[in-house]
Amino acid sequence: MIDALTLVVTYVVPFLLVLTLIVTLHELGHFLTARLFKVKIDRFSVGFGRAVFSRTDRQGVEWRVGWMPLGGYVKFSGDLDASSVPDEAGLAELKGRVTAEHGPGAERDYFHFKPVWQRALIVAAGPVTNFILAFVLFALYFAIIGEQVVAPRVLNVAPDSPAAAAGFQPRDLITAVNGRPVRDDSEVRAVVMLSAGDTVRFTVDRAGRTLELVATPQRQVEDDPVAGRVRVARIGMNMRPQGPEDVSIRRLNPLEIAGKSATTIVDTLGTTLTYIGRIFTGRENGDQLSGPLGIARATGALTTQAVEANPDPGATVANLLLTMTSLAAILSVGIGFLNLLPIPVLDGGHLLFYGYEAVARRPVAARFQEAGYRVGLALLAGLMLFATWNDLQKFNFLAFLGGLA
Repeated sequence: MIDALTLVVTYVVPFLLVLTLIVTLHELGHFLTARLFKVKIDRFSVGFGRAVFSRTDRQGVEWRVGWMPLGGYVKFSGDLDASSVPDEAGLAELKGRVTAEHGPGAERDYFHFKPVWQRALIVAAGPVTNFILAFVLFALYFAIIGEQVVAPRVLNVAPDSPAAAAGFQPRDLITAVNGRPVRDDSEVRAVVMLSAGDTVRFTVDRAGRTLELVATPQRQVEDDPVAGRVRVARIGMNMRPQGPEDVSIRRLNPLEIAGKSATTIVDTLGTTLTYIGRIFTGRENGDQLSGPLGIARATGALTTQAVEANPDPGATVANLLLTMTSLAAILSVGIGFLNLLPIPVLDGGHLLFYGYEAVARRPVAARFQEAGYRVGLALLAGLMLFATWNDLQKFNFLAFLGGLA
């Protein structure tokens, strides 16, 4: 019983709190932008399912809290179909119904009768809010922590590894990768992890001499305390600071904090796009994609690490807050990016339909919307199943079926 309670507190609660915060703010972006354009709104909900709290404000918006804390949603008046993009016949039917009930001109308060540019801004406001949230959280993190740079100094090299074949030696300092200067060891790891089977050029400072070494990362299975059992690209060497000169920490001014936060978001998106591109070109098999199980496990592992880092209660709370802040920022970037994909059931799909409407001067035909919606649902369901399969393999639950070994 105690073990189950510990599991819930460590893994489930932090995950739900972070997820609900991110998704609720995403929906709040839609809501506030819709309010700006005077769109009639029926409901704003935090969580799903039956309401445990509900209140209706002066504008007729029902504010509710659902019993399932898995995010939230905003419901615009007149949303009858799941795609929320009715065709001309649907618009005519909706207009007739609204006019009959509220009088001529009342339809102008409804989302579907707003100009297409306003609808596009309302839809885009959700992902944009995610990126703004990520920027604020990263800025808060860097304002407290500052910038820590750990030099990519080689500690040791595994025998018969790509690094050994390339000629790496202990105490080598990597100064550039593929011609791009690097300062932190995380930059080197990021390139190596996304270069399985590709030749990587390293510029190395060895006791004052500059050398060019070439290695090809190879995939290997590792038990990561956060990600679980994963297959990642490595070249067979460890990097660690070996003196005070290899580690620097400095406080950042407001402009530097803003720049660092924006750069982190861009780098995160760049890494995501690179990985997806490698999947489509057959150079990655997608086994690093994670679903809710993997994210919950990572959240729990990070929570445990934060608690164990310092037994002092004050330090524990501070570590937890910083860890959750960083995690929420990264997840917010991921959710913003996911929602911009041109899949009909997502915000990006709506924007795709609005783009067509802006050019053709009419909504997408109902049959195409319905087909797109079905395909979108199938794609999302397939992606979720694939990510869940990956998560189960990482946890070694499916070893008897041929999981990672």
